[in-house]
Amino acid sequence: MKRTSMLVGMVASAALALTACGGSGTGAKGDSAGPGSKAAQGGTVQVLANAAFSHLDPARGFDGGVNNFYRLIYRTLTTQGAAPGAEGTKIVPDLATDTGKASDGGKTWTFTLKDGLFFETGAPITSADVKWGVSRAWDPEVGIGSPYAKQLIDAPASYQGPYKSGDLPTITTPDAKTIVFKLKKPFADFGSVVAQNTFTPVPKGQGAGNQLDGKPIASGPYKVSEFKPGAALKLVRNDKWDKQTDAVRSANPDGFQWTFGLDPATIDERMIAGQGTDGDAIAGTVTAASVARIQTPQLKQRTMTGINGCTTYMGLNTTKKPFDNVKVRQAINLAVNKQTVRDAVGGSALADIATSIQPSSVPGRVDYDPYPSPDHKGDVEAARKLLTEAGFAAGFPLTLDIRAQPKMQAMAVAIQQALEPLKITVKINTIDTATYYEVIGTTSQQHDAAITGWCPDWPSGATFLPPLFDGRNITPKGNSNLAQLNDPGVNAKITEISELTDVQAANTAYGELDKQIMALAPVVPLLYEKVLMLVGSNIGGAYLHDGYSGGIDLVSVGLQNAGK
Repeated sequence: MKRTSMLVGMVASAALALTACGGSGTGAKGDSAGPGSKAAQGGTVQVLANAAFSHLDPARGFDGGVNNFYRLIYRTLTTQGAAPGAEGTKIVPDLATDTGKASDGGKTWTFTLKDGLFFETGAPITSADVKWGVSRAWDPEVGIGSPYAKQLIDAPASYQGPYKSGDLPTITTPDAKTIVFKLKKPFADFGSVVAQNTFTPVPKGQGAGNQLDGKPIASGPYKVSEFKPGAALKLVRNDKWDKQTDAVRSANPDGFQWTFGLDPATIDERMIAGQGTDGDAIAGTVTAASVARIQTPQLKQRTMTGINGCTTYMGLNTTKKPFDNVKVRQAINLAVNKQTVRDAVGGSALADIATSIQPSSVPGRVDYDPYPSPDHKGDVEAARKLLTEAGFAAGFPLTLDIRAQPKMQAMAVAIQQALEPLKITVKINTIDTATYYEVIGTTSQQHDAAITGWCPDWPSGATFLPPLFDGRNITPKGNSNLAQLNDPGVNAKITEISELTDVQAANTAYGELDKQIMALAPVVPLLYEKVLMLVGSNIGGAYLHDGYSGGIDLVSVGLQNAGK
């Protein structure tokens, strides 16, 4: 998960996550008279948003909100389904005719493109364009998004993408419809990997630098007609997209209109009032202050709720002193008052307390608490004992990175207050929301700790622990391992599990690895957040997609009455 989520890219303050997100939340789907009712053809869906998308370039963006958005304008070899519940997390063909054919013991994967595929320019989408798009993942400046292509596809160690290094020989295109990937080792679930944004086709020779951040080249049902960074984004129909080739996207609206930069409280007020075009609007999770206000029968008809399938956590940078000392990290895990952290985001209506790294949405997850305290309010005395043993009884300063949002500020203050009795002085460092993940994912810019989160990219333990804790995958930019943990025992266990051919056995093993990692305390699991959304009275076709941080699935949403 991808660095998660901005919950359908609408209100970044509503989600706390670092990655791409193929989660498995559980959400109410709306009753027949409300958001779950049928969407008609036509009209424009309005989207009210606090923060802009991280990147429009699919090789760069990697959070739940932008991943959801990408499916409107881009297509990949496979994709997640469009349906409520578990059906929405199933991997189905998209540009490809099937989910891939494995050979060579699972080290070689072949995909065949459908007929009738075109870019918005009218140019046909070929296997060479898919290869070019995937090859961009190795570019050190562009390829800062999903890491799976680089981790799994066999490429020369010196390869730096098509703009600098040219052709990648381990991806071959025997003809215009066929693309073949050579992997480093067998990977039974590669059909899910090619649903990642890095497998978006890009016309061969294009996409260098910031080109696609300013003007994407659409392969999906919509294209960008207007983009004012940080202010507005408008999508209109892509007339080169053929519904006959796409079983996933309903594409009912004529377009989408995002308005960025709105205060979360203002968004709540507009959604509650539902006046004018706000009746055609969707947004992110409501703020804590509005939870009680949406309990009226009229507003409940427009409410959707569920677990977002992600874990919000505080990463501890193990390369910086004193966080290179495991007892210091364990002490912080013991001291944090998770009740006050949950209160800061709105209480039990908006979050459950997290004890393990993996959320309940991940198969094989084990329910346990490695650092218990009465009512999850923190055990200061036990923490103080560990700090004394580590030689830090006098405390130390800590710089905590957060996004520029009131909700994040409130969480940071709760942590600041919890650590104060240990003489740990927390300095809160606020970073612009739109660039937050990119900044904390640049190892040279990381501070001591950061509040973020993670959602699974598809329902598998392989998409949760390895991206966050495999020390061999630490990169200068686009780094998912915020703790920069490089533990030989953890690395070896990840390798061992990755070689299992039984997916269920692998997920069980990842559940046990969660315990092994938490003994090292590289992160403080904080919350399993919930989605609580209010949609406009004219919204139809809306359900909470289990694969996108529990947010509304954008490829199915529309208006009940397009002419209203």
